[in-house]
Amino acid sequence: MTQHFVVIGNPINHSKSPEIHQTFAAQTDIDIRYQRQYCPDNEASFVAVVEAFFYGGGVGANVTVPFKQIAFSHCQTQGGLSEHARVAGAVNTLLIKDGAVYGDNTDGQGLVNHIISLGWPLDGARVAIIGAGGAARGVVLPLIEAGIASLTIANRTLSKAQILVTELSAASQTIEKQAIATCTTAELTGEFDLIINATSIGLTGDTLPIADSLNTHYAYDMMYGRALPFLQHFTRRGAQVSDGYGMLINQAALSFERWTGRAVEVAAATIDLQSPST
Repeated sequence: MTQHFVVIGNPINHSKSPEIHQTFAAQTDIDIRYQRQYCPDNEASFVAVVEAFFYGGGVGANVTVPFKQIAFSHCQTQGGLSEHARVAGAVNTLLIKDGAVYGDNTDGQGLVNHIISLGWPLDGARVAIIGAGGAARGVVLPLIEAGIASLTIANRTLSKAQILVTELSAASQTIEKQAIATCTTAELTGEFDLIINATSIGLTGDTLPIADSLNTHYAYDMMYGRALPFLQHFTRRGAQVSDGYGMLINQAALSFERWTGRAVEVAAATIDLQSPST
């Protein structure tokens, strides 16, 4: 029997999710149909789309910009939330659990899984995140769960980083137990094992105000799809670097597993997705 899935967003035509999930389905020998679903940018339309999809027998839905916070609010009041979704304040994966819509967030764990697959050490690592928006919020808990030793959150506006730490600490005892430093992006200095760019500034061609004294062994940019100045900067300094395409595939693999109960061989799927024939 064909299982139906969808990704809801606005805009949505650019989404790579159908290609990714069809690759997973071929690998696991599951018959699926995965479609892009445009939705007008308002809460009522989003809720109507979600309810119609699941009422019609849909198995699982991905949620992308600008609906992750709306999906969170809907699940908070009408269904349930995973801890990762609750702490992130955002939902990217929907399914039916115990007869109600249930929201999860696989973005942060997708990042962690990709970093681990690269062979980069997280246990005991000194980590810095640049950015204090939704992307940063979603990865803090998974990074701490992975055993990092220290975390610094840097943002152009210091108060936004401080507010983020306060909110995350109140939302999770795991985060509350982790000492998290904050500073402005320009004040981020010293040596780190890993620095993650959780801003989208690289997509605009602009550059971050990175101090000359800032160094890292590994640099990760959560964006992908073009040359990224953040990664170019640290490549010149001898760091190993990666963009966020692997995070995209890994978070999708987690969604697929939540829906189908089938684990994906992500490395093999990544090769298939990056091959010239796809």
